[in-house]
Amino acid sequence: MSIRFVRLIQAAGAGALLCCTLAFAQEPATVPSASSASTVPPSATMADQREGTFKTVQGDVTVMRGKVSSAAIVGAALHTSDRVTTGPGSAAAITLRDGTVLSIGPDSAVDLTEFRFDSTTHDGSVLISLMRGSLRVVTGLIAKLKPEQVKITTPTTVIGVRGTDFIVEQRS
Repeated sequence: MSIRFVRLIQAAGAGALLCCTLAFAQEPATVPSASSASTVPPSATMADQREGTFKTVQGDVTVMRGKVSSAAIVGAALHTSDRVTTGPGSAAAITLRDGTVLSIGPDSAVDLTEFRFDSTTHDGSVLISLMRGSLRVVTGLIAKLKPEQVKITTPTTVIGVRGTDFIVEQRS
């Protein structure tokens, strides 16, 4: 297995990942209010304690929560321990509660291993596992205040975040 860590400008094929997240890169995720609950999917209620929200979904994108797999839809929640997988030619963009944007490329598997965020103090931590494929990350408030609290892992590497926008690829 090999891993490549590339900057956005150098990444081949970064356009597909870039188009997924350009509109959401600077917007923190919002939790819907009780008055807007009727306009979002049933999984997006305030009681679901979401860590993130799917902003775009293209093609075959699934979420594995425990032993249950379901199709990802725009507005659906992402929770700690969820695995997001994309098929060939598919992609997804997710905004976490601290404003971090994850753009998952085709043929990828990504786990939100750990996510803690206090919206008052902006304290927290992020641990994301890229099992295969490609992932673009635009960091949010956690990385801006304490970049050492944001880590991306692959089966062979741990990456400590020191930048604000990067792409990681895991190839077998």
